[in-house]
Amino acid sequence: MFLNADIVVKIVMVGLAFASVVTWTVWLAKGLELVLAKRRARAATLKLRRAKSLQEATREVESGWTRNGAVADLVQEAATEARESEGLSADGVKERLAIELSRIEARAGRRMAHGTGLLATIGATAPFVGLFGTVWGIMNAFIGISKSHTTNLAVVAPGIAEALLATAIGLVAAIPAVIIYNLFARSIAGYRILLSDASSAVLRHVSRDLDRQLRVENSSTASIS
Repeated sequence: MFLNADIVVKIVMVGLAFASVVTWTVWLAKGLELVLAKRRARAATLKLRRAKSLQEATREVESGWTRNGAVADLVQEAATEARESEGLSADGVKERLAIELSRIEARAGRRMAHGTGLLATIGATAPFVGLFGTVWGIMNAFIGISKSHTTNLAVVAPGIAEALLATAIGLVAAIPAVIIYNLFARSIAGYRILLSDASSAVLRHVSRDLDRQLRVENSSTASIS
């Protein structure tokens, strides 16, 4: 049917087939990326919760396979801010750190969502592209009927079948794209929640360390007095 189809219908079919290949390629690549990122984030967050201080958390997260993830970026930013803000107001440190951690979370979420918008585009447009191919093919079939001066089904059926094939390919391209896009949307939302949990753990460590430091300073002042 494809070989006998009109050139426009052929272009539509090839384009839809290419869109389907793109969908499954994105699914494979982004799926692996998401699985690895979530596993790394879970492992790093577990290390954060087990640590007793920010220094210990930094050492633990930056060791092993968790050192390259977004959680490691959160910990490194916290360590940098704590070092550069030594001697400054604790409230100011926590406020600046919360802002920067939010930026890191948002950046990691955007990076993880990169490429998934293509799936939404394919899911939204592929059925209409297939429908265009069908309309074009049926139009050519009717033109063929008028030229042959016959309504014999054997003459009409091949052209209509070719036209309907375009719609079928459009649905084959669109349905998986929509399903995969929704799966990725939920998975990325879960990844963002993991990063939010890690960010909260980092802030707790920073707050706890600052309180310890303040208590030591107060004790030293009391001893001198």
